[in-house]
Order: sequence, then C-alpha cells, then structure tokens
Amino acid sequence: MTGPLEGIRVLDLTNVLAGPFCCHQLAHLGAEVIKVETPGRGDLARQLGADPDLNRRNMGVSFLAQNAGKKSVTLNLKHPEGKELLKRLVAGADVLVENFRPGVMKRLGVDWDVLKEVNPRLVYCAISGFGQDGPWTHRPAYDQIIQGASGVMSITGTPESSPLRVGYPIADTVGGMTAAFAIAAALNDSSQEGARRGRFIDVSMLEALIATMGWAVSNWLIAGQRPTPNGNENLTSAPSGTFETGDGPINIAANKDEQWEILARHIGREDLLSRPEYATREDRKANRYALKGEIEQALQAKGARIWARELNKLGVPSGAIFEVPEILEHEVIAARGMLARFEDAPGVGRAIEVLRTGVKLDGQAPAVDAPPPQLGQDNDSVLGALGFSAEEVARLRDLGVI
Repeated sequence: MTGPLEGIRVLDLTNVLAGPFCCHQLAHLGAEVIKVETPGRGDLARQLGADPDLNRRNMGVSFLAQNAGKKSVTLNLKHPEGKELLKRLVAGADVLVENFRPGVMKRLGVDWDVLKEVNPRLVYCAISGFGQDGPWTHRPAYDQIIQGASGVMSITGTPESSPLRVGYPIADTVGGMTAAFAIAAALNDSSQEGARRGRFIDVSMLEALIATMGWAVSNWLIAGQRPTPNGNENLTSAPSGTFETGDGPINIAANKDEQWEILARHIGREDLLSRPEYATREDRKANRYALKGEIEQALQAKGARIWARELNKLGVPSGAIFEVPEILEHEVIAARGMLARFEDAPGVGRAIEVLRTGVKLDGQAPAVDAPPPQLGQDNDSVLGALGFSAEEVARLRDLGVI
C-alpha cells in the first residue's frame, strides 16, 4: 500500500521517545525517515529497556519500539564536515525533526535560520519540554517532569494516592503525536504560489499535554471548579466508573438515564430506580459512592466478562479490565494488523514484534517493510546517494565524522 507521505524525506535527529515516536508515525504513513545519530552511541534509547542483553548490543527494547522502517546514519555535528554533511542532507529533505534543548542547534551552527537558507521549503520541527521561548526554556524535561508540571499527576489516582504518574510516558507520546500532526499539516500547505513554504514548528510537550486536558482544564477556566483526583470515577455521570464483580473489576459507563435504568433492571435492582437519592443524574452523582456499593453487591453474582457481554448487548457500555499481554493477544488487536513481526531483526538475533500505528487506511494497517536499524547501517547507501565514493566514506569514518 502506498502511504500518503510517499516521496517525503524526513531527517530524524531525535532521541529517546517524543521525537522518535513522531517520526515513527511519519514512517508508517509512507515517509522515508533517515535517523541521524551520534557516532558510537546513537539514540540513548538504544541502551534502554527491559532486556539487558539488547541494551549491550545497542538495540534496546525502547529503541526497537519506535524505529522500525527508518534508516540510520551517523553524523558528528560538532565536526565541520559533519555540519556540511547535514546541510547536504537537508538540501534534499522535506522535514527535519529535532528534540535537543533549545539553543543546542544554534550553538552547533545548524539551526532553523541556517538550514532554511539551504532549503527554503524545509519543514523544521523542534520538540522540547517547554517550548523555544519563555521562562522555562532551558529546564531539562523528562516525561515525569512534564506530567507533574502539567497538572496531570495532580488529578491522577485517588485523593489518598495522588499525585500519581500515568503508567506510561504520556507526555512524550502526546508531544510526538502533536508534532506528527503539525508536520503533516505543514506538508499540506501550498499557499505560497502553489509551492509549499518552509515552516518552523515549535512543539512544547507541556502545552501539548495540557491541550489534551480540555475537560478538566475547562472545569476550572469556565466553571471555576478546581480539578481533583477521583480515582476510577467519572465525575460527569453516575453510575460511571469501575465496579467490583464476582471475579474482578469491570468498567461500566451508564451515562444516560436509559442506560442507568437498563443496568438497574438487569442486575436485579429495579428498586433503586424508585429511590429519591438516585432519581436524577445530579442525584446519582451526589450519592455515587452509596450507589456504587448497591451495584457492587449485585455484581458479585457473576464475573466481569460475563457482565460485560450481557450489558453491552443491552446497550450499556461495559468492559473488563485487561492486562497488557491479554489485550495484545486478543483478536480485537491481533486480527487488525496492529502488531508487526520481523523474523530477522539485525543486531537482535531473534524475531521481534512491535506496534504499528492506531489508524487504518483503506482498511489496511500502515506498515513499514524493514525492522529497526543498527547504528549507522545506512551510512554507505545514504552518502553514496549524495555522490560520495567508497573512499570518501571511508575517510569520513576515519576522521570520526560518521
């Protein structure tokens, strides 16, 4: 399948997660992504993950997770020839993505002001923790720092357990997704006499994460209600949240009056419908914990997955709570092409499975045809395409430029 970004060349100068995740999306949508890494070390994610042996091989799980389909070249941007090589690459590229601290690319002499002269049509995307200007520009920014600063941790968990970190790097991931969205939009801009204009995109992970908190933030901005941690309860309605059944928890979202009525009747508690404290949505919200106890007593009669099947069939949104291995093995994921398997991943020594993206195009899961690259594996081919001979590539390698 031809991806919508077929023919677009992306230079990925990023590390660890936010930037690589952004370029992971672009690669699956058809772009040619050339990952530009530091000689000898490469992306720090190459040394991160749950398999120590892969970390030692410079092919850590954290790297494998979002670098399939990319090419890898090594480039020393502190070397004069390394800077010139980057400019040669930029001249033939459409997009450059970097997630250095603000100011690093300028100090290296290869920032937006320099590179837009090399390629006026370049879409340059800089991802940082707090943006390219402002009082926190030069603060170091890791996912958990952003989660804490954004307010996310303050509303995650229960009143007793909050502040609590979301269980995966949500700030990095949202930052990367936001960057990919902005890049795709910029690539579609042909407002300048029919040709795409160059763009500088400034993605703040803090702002990107706050932008996803619309409901919670607006409760404060518009209604003057300070957001609070409420565990698994949905504050907009009741009964809506997590309930204990005979064999484990279940999520039930009886957000409409008719869903509440169906739920009460199906669990054998029609008597709750005549109780004045549960008469309206606002009444049920005000008495949610008492109502939760009544419902959980009835739910002990069956297991979570049985209740989920029955309630969904009746139009009451419900679902058992899965662990990660369970949902990946379930046909709802396994049968829709979200997992990619590479039988012979270089540098790994065994087959690996990694995630694709969360979209389908014309009924198919966008895919890449190559596993994650070893460090610098494409130096010869990429530089050869720029016109460098084998002898010149060898000289650059000897000098530590690549």
